[in-house]
Amino acid sequence: MVTRLVLVLGDQLSPDVAALKAADKATDVVVMAEVGDEATYVKHHPKKIALILSAMRKFAARLEDDGWDVRYTRLDDPEASESIGGELLRRAEETGADSAIITEPGEWRLISALRHLPLKTEMLEDDRFVASHAEFEKWAEGRKALRMEYFYREMRRKTGLLMDGDDPAEGKWNFDHDNRKPAPDDVTHDPIWFEPDDTVEEVLALVESRFGNHFGDLRPFGFATDAAQAEQALDHFMDKALPKFGDYQDAMLSDHRFLYHSILSPYINIGLLDPVEVCRRAEAEYRAGRAPINAVEGFIRQIIGWRDYVRGIYFLEGPDYTSRNVLGHDRDLPGFYWGKPTKMNCVSNAVEQTGTDAYAHHIQRLMVTGNFGLLAGVDPHALHEWYLEVYADAFEWVEAPNVIGMSQFADGGVIASKPYVSSGAYINRMSDYCKGCSYSVSTKTGDKACPFNLLYWHFLMRHRERFGNNPRMAQMYRTWDRMDEERREAVLRDADRWLKKLDAGEVV
Repeated sequence: MVTRLVLVLGDQLSPDVAALKAADKATDVVVMAEVGDEATYVKHHPKKIALILSAMRKFAARLEDDGWDVRYTRLDDPEASESIGGELLRRAEETGADSAIITEPGEWRLISALRHLPLKTEMLEDDRFVASHAEFEKWAEGRKALRMEYFYREMRRKTGLLMDGDDPAEGKWNFDHDNRKPAPDDVTHDPIWFEPDDTVEEVLALVESRFGNHFGDLRPFGFATDAAQAEQALDHFMDKALPKFGDYQDAMLSDHRFLYHSILSPYINIGLLDPVEVCRRAEAEYRAGRAPINAVEGFIRQIIGWRDYVRGIYFLEGPDYTSRNVLGHDRDLPGFYWGKPTKMNCVSNAVEQTGTDAYAHHIQRLMVTGNFGLLAGVDPHALHEWYLEVYADAFEWVEAPNVIGMSQFADGGVIASKPYVSSGAYINRMSDYCKGCSYSVSTKTGDKACPFNLLYWHFLMRHRERFGNNPRMAQMYRTWDRMDEERREAVLRDADRWLKKLDAGEVV
């Protein structure tokens, strides 16, 4: 029998991933590799690197225990090459294999590199999603707008999740209206974290020595690094947090950074948890009367709706998606995204949490760091790379549509029907950040005015030609037009002055 190689990447740590399902345990050789290129093509957060390498080592051991021949390359192996392709070629020479089975990677960069190897490769679609590429393309064909809500309904029908026959549970597809409560006075949930075992400690020491100059704190490290631990994290969320997840999913608190969020996305995205099974667990909590419909529907929508949808968009739009910039934004990424001082308490909190935990929830990403970048006209590609670097759950197929499309409107409306911009009032309503800020959220002009207030109007005026006729933004422009001319001039003047300070490197 001719030996084939079976490539398993660091975000494909599922025993039923496509390449393993297509392989023959008796003759084929599994290739897994820790390589410098994957850790440094952007300078990933140390916690993210440690999570993936630890989970890879444990998954490789699991495959070996199951009878697979696994050729595993550690980052500090003196014979290792610096790329996935290089490792495949090295193992092909070592084993005499003339071909490789590959599960499609989640980045065009790596897909291209593997397709151009001097080795016969069979690339299989990653089927750990509800919708295949063909199904998404069929859904998208002929539509004027590719809105997630309608795709989500199809995924509900396909999976049967929260369906009562042909109808959605409790007669509605979406309970998002009930999920916008401001931050509670008290939070009774903390995520479950795990003490590093010997495997993880070995990885932490390696990451410390190799990637100590990357942004973010490596220790303390508490992520789940195998399927059993990820299942414990899932159990903990279902029992302790899911019932209140919906109510407070958009809220932000300085001293309770996780609120009732699951922190399961890193485990789902690297393969330790199956997304549909996670959703079925949530549905079971609803059916048993232990979690309300608004919490369970909102949670399921994020997975089989939003997660599957952005993956479909990423592959539908093609390799140039991350370079799109229809608004022509070109401002450099400010230093406070890397932890330099800022007087904006909301940004400071979100970035500090990001550096400490390699995590921030979706509203902190969209309405604080993302909102600021859009209002200030930051280069969307620079923001895209920042998000890809700093979050443990960030892989390009999921991160790029969220940033380029949803957050920065750089794709011109493929995902969003309008830009997600807001003044400081939204942040004040949904968080306690404004209470400790050097700026005043109630002040509209002058040196103490919240920068989000000034830049909100500055953004709308910069792009009035594009958005002035957008029906979802008409009220904003009418409000501006009703202001007296003196105030309008002051707002734009103060915004320009604030941006000049930002560009000069002053602490703002």
